[in-house]
Amino acid sequence: MNVQNGRMSLKYAVDIVMCLDVTGSMDQTLTNVKNSALSFPNRLAQEMASKRRSISSLRLKVIAFRDFGHCAHDAIMESPFFGVPDDLNAFERTVRELEADGGGDEPESGLEALALAMRSKWETGLDRRRHVIVVFTDASAHPLGDPKQTRAATYTPDAPSTLDELYAQWGHGQSRSALMDNSAKRLLIFAPEAYPWTDIADDWNHTLFFPSDAGEGLKEWEMDEIVATIANSL
Repeated sequence: MNVQNGRMSLKYAVDIVMCLDVTGSMDQTLTNVKNSALSFPNRLAQEMASKRRSISSLRLKVIAFRDFGHCAHDAIMESPFFGVPDDLNAFERTVRELEADGGGDEPESGLEALALAMRSKWETGLDRRRHVIVVFTDASAHPLGDPKQTRAATYTPDAPSTLDELYAQWGHGQSRSALMDNSAKRLLIFAPEAYPWTDIADDWNHTLFFPSDAGEGLKEWEMDEIVATIANSL
């Protein structure tokens, strides 16, 4: 914590993990999501500046997912954390290279992506922290433990076998099984009103759910909601 002009200046650390459905049905939507993701660092900086605050550490990470049961070889992709501004070019390159393809049946491997995001190596220093997972999808998700998913050679290591187990890893209060800092974590879900997203929205703490319709794309107000949620909670 710094002291400037007799006032304490807090240092803020923000980590964002974007879990993006990159199946074929997301083609038009993904374009909007990508454009919004690329504009995100500047928009967040502007929002924080309007509140006379600044972020000392901003890191962005991308997890792209499809369907382990249909295209196991590229069912999930996880980037490292990109520090802003030093790694901004690498983050932008990663986002631009995402392509909507494949997916098979309607449910996708969104829960495996969420589980992987929760296991990220989050920032643990500075005065105040916000660890945010944002999920964008136009589909429901396969149940965890589904043999069509788990038998894939590339299946996510250490993935929980049930939604209840994933819920325990998210944790409430100071749960010992929780993977994330309870005071820092936030989950924003942009998805259809379908399993498991509505269940998560009803039961999980620090979670916001924004229903979306397949093919409509990411609306401008939705990215504004993400920026505002982060800025207002610091």
